[in-house]
Amino acid sequence: MQVLFLGTGTSTGIPYINCTCDVCQSKDTKDKRLRSSVVVSLGNEQLLIDCGPDFRQQAILHDISQISAVLLTHEHFDHVSGIDDLRAYGEVSIYAENRVCENIVRNMPYCFGEIKYPGVPSISLHEIDTTPFTIKKIEIIPIRIFHHKLPILGFRIGNFVYLTDISSIDNEEIEKLQDVDVLVVDALRIQPHFSHFSLEQAIAFAQKSNAKKIYFTHISHQLGKHEEIAKLLPNNMYLAYDGLKIIL
Repeated sequence: MQVLFLGTGTSTGIPYINCTCDVCQSKDTKDKRLRSSVVVSLGNEQLLIDCGPDFRQQAILHDISQISAVLLTHEHFDHVSGIDDLRAYGEVSIYAENRVCENIVRNMPYCFGEIKYPGVPSISLHEIDTTPFTIKKIEIIPIRIFHHKLPILGFRIGNFVYLTDISSIDNEEIEKLQDVDVLVVDALRIQPHFSHFSLEQAIAFAQKSNAKKIYFTHISHQLGKHEEIAKLLPNNMYLAYDGLKIIL
């Protein structure tokens, strides 16, 4: 299994428009962050987790020629607004909760009418909940997490877990993290936030999970420079960055 980080930034990305802070003015490429998304590759299959406003740029940059399916964590704009650009991949199946599917239909009615204009995305929506399911013989285990009070999903694929936009998780869901090799988790900034883990909270959660390696994502310019923060992390914890590839 290979995991490619297409983006590791929060909803604003980095640099933030009109910001003159040290992070936004940094020349380090690891401080340039598009909106968060990953591609998980297993054999000939490629699963895209979230499809935000930077997807077109990400797909071209990383030469993503094929997508087997899309998994959506939730309906916020920075996670779904690139769906229109899926038209380049022919028929695409999207797996999401009922609320998220309804949001897509409401915002993209031209994709679901009886009569469609030529060239619109060919999308099929598949409603999921926290019940495990399979995509082309690949088992997907949804994990219920909370983005403040909004119930959203993380995903476990094999020994890889992806949890973004998390502020809390119930103990029974933590049990789904047993024997995980790689955990990706939200770490927005240093200061506490009402709907995201801070770095301190993310580290504490990572230690509780007992995952072998932890990568932090959905990062804002308020976290600090990549190089400086990376030096402060425990030995098995890392800041993810755009273009990072990990092999499991």
